[in-house]
Amino acid sequence: MGDRDDRRGLTHSTPKWLTVAVLAFTGLCSAYMFTLVVPIQAELPHLLNADRNDTAWVVTITLLVAACATPISGRLGDMYGKRRIVLVLIVALSVGSLVAALSGGIGGVILGRALQGATTGVIPLGIAIMRDVLPPARLGTAVALMSATMGVGGAVGLPVSALIVEHLDWHVLFWLAAALGAVALVLVALFVPPSVLRTPGRFDYVGAAGLAAGLVGLLLAISRGSDWGWLSPVTLGCGIAGVALLLAWGWYQLRASEPLLDLRVAARPAVLFTNLAAIGMGFALFGTNVTMPQLLELPVESGSGLGLTMFATALVVMPSGLVMMLISPLSGWLERRLGARFMLAFGTGAVGVAYVFVLLWSSEVWHLFVANLIVGVGVGFSFAAMPMLIMRSVPSHETGASNGINALFRSLGTATASAVMAAVLAAITVDYGGVAVPTPVAFEVCFWLGAAASVAACLLSLLIPRHPHYAEHASLPDRA
Repeated sequence: MGDRDDRRGLTHSTPKWLTVAVLAFTGLCSAYMFTLVVPIQAELPHLLNADRNDTAWVVTITLLVAACATPISGRLGDMYGKRRIVLVLIVALSVGSLVAALSGGIGGVILGRALQGATTGVIPLGIAIMRDVLPPARLGTAVALMSATMGVGGAVGLPVSALIVEHLDWHVLFWLAAALGAVALVLVALFVPPSVLRTPGRFDYVGAAGLAAGLVGLLLAISRGSDWGWLSPVTLGCGIAGVALLLAWGWYQLRASEPLLDLRVAARPAVLFTNLAAIGMGFALFGTNVTMPQLLELPVESGSGLGLTMFATALVVMPSGLVMMLISPLSGWLERRLGARFMLAFGTGAVGVAYVFVLLWSSEVWHLFVANLIVGVGVGFSFAAMPMLIMRSVPSHETGASNGINALFRSLGTATASAVMAAVLAAITVDYGGVAVPTPVAFEVCFWLGAAASVAACLLSLLIPRHPHYAEHASLPDRA
């Protein structure tokens, strides 16, 4: 019945630009969930009447669910229809937002944030849908736009959240998220064509459970290690168990008749080096998200900061997301002419330049403004290039799952950056009014780490083959 409905839906032609716009809107909504609670993060213990270690889960749970759900939802989309799974994920976002909006305690907020995290899968699924419905000549620009939403949603959403928190009750944040989810649900149902390209077979439930368990263990160790202690039994236990489970999962996937992900395809040099570069880019991008707002907001008298309000800080950071959006057409043009490999190398190099810039100049607000603009250019090109490299290297029935894995690798980078940068900023401090604040040296160390991650990502991008020998079997023809 579902397949017949999908085929009937294809008889109603939707303008391609409208489909792309709707998918980009869902990506913006998804990305916004990661900066939704940033303005109230420090106040959560008071707002929820809970211990700070418990309120940390309001952020951590979103990361964990996003990392686990993204590759799994990609595989489900390949098997059962990408639009169908996108709709399911948007429903999860809306329900989670309602649960958090109606809750006054920490349990409901954590549950709601978990459901919000699941919606991250709409971005790789949206890219895979674009591959199915757009001609190759228009795909690069559309993918660049969809990829840019990962940065734009958070950057633009941050000042919105800051304004809401300054003037309204914090529950309004979640009511807004629920409204965005409802709008996205209607738009996708009306203007995104149904998926008829499916992968036959059975879903690998054992593989999905193994991947989720391994990721939870590893990411818990990374994201909570600074709070629990890096050498504490619980951190080491989670980390070792996570690695062991992921190794067992890989062994099982290589022997399963219908695996969650074909690791032989994932091991192709173009796919492997793209995913490894994604870790570096995720680290470098989130490094700026952790360090630059603190540098802008800390009091000038502390000797470390520039003394801006949260809203003013958000306005300084926001243009980087807008730059990502504006360069989307240029990304598509460059991909068609110079290739995604060049774009990835250029983008990772640009982020490295941004870190070098702040190592040399970070004493004025305009210094960080310029650095954020450069980051926006670099991330815009890099995030646009990675899905194209993936789709030029995997078969059509693997596009959803493979883009989901690429998003997972970015998440590993962001989680690592969050933990490492926070640990550095907490370790190198000076007392200011009875409060420990990071010193300029702490920020310098963080910038060196971000620069190193950018350089590593750039070098990995240069290892990607120019013309993979398996390109003729890929879901998109090889161009570079």
